[in-house]
Amino acid sequence: MQHEFWHERWQQNQIGFHKQEVNPFLQRYWAKLQNDLAKRIFVPLCGKSNDLLWLRTLGHQVVGVELSPLAVDAFFSENRLQPLESKQGHFHVSEIDGLQILCGDFFALHAADLGTIAAVYDRASLVALPPELRVEYAIHLATLVSPKTQILLIAFDYPQHEMAGPPFSVNEEEIDSLFGNWCDIELLASEDVLEQEERFKQRGLSRMKENIYHLRVR
Repeated sequence: MQHEFWHERWQQNQIGFHKQEVNPFLQRYWAKLQNDLAKRIFVPLCGKSNDLLWLRTLGHQVVGVELSPLAVDAFFSENRLQPLESKQGHFHVSEIDGLQILCGDFFALHAADLGTIAAVYDRASLVALPPELRVEYAIHLATLVSPKTQILLIAFDYPQHEMAGPPFSVNEEEIDSLFGNWCDIELLASEDVLEQEERFKQRGLSRMKENIYHLRVR
């Protein structure tokens, strides 16, 4: 899946993955990570998600990475925020107090770009990637975090043959394959969400779950 795919999605406003409201699973399960306030939180492939602001209100320092400049501009303009702009290596940086978005390619990130990360919140990044890139994503994420980093990961599980992604189905077995060799994995909840996702029913899905995982880097 090339960069052009996502740039085109944002240019054509084909962003059904974006939710105006804060993710309810984030609100319900974030406390499971037991993060101290003011710790630095990483949100990969963040889009213009208002989850960023929710994490900031808790007192966290939040850093996101997003490929699309349109998404970054929309985040700040729609929230009536005036960021400071700068350049950092391969990334264009937009930041306000307590929140920073790096615009560029996730796979170009180095640990030094992020600083010391206490936790990662992944709602829509892993499921946005096809299988081969999911492997690369997990490998690269492992280079950005240190032992004891915690990850809240939300993934869809549905019959992949019934619908072409994204979002892609990533079941428990694949989560274990991607992360099990470097993380301890706990399934916090598995929620049936098909009735709440009419657009996916219209695309032919017979079932759909969202699985919420708590990962701890070893």
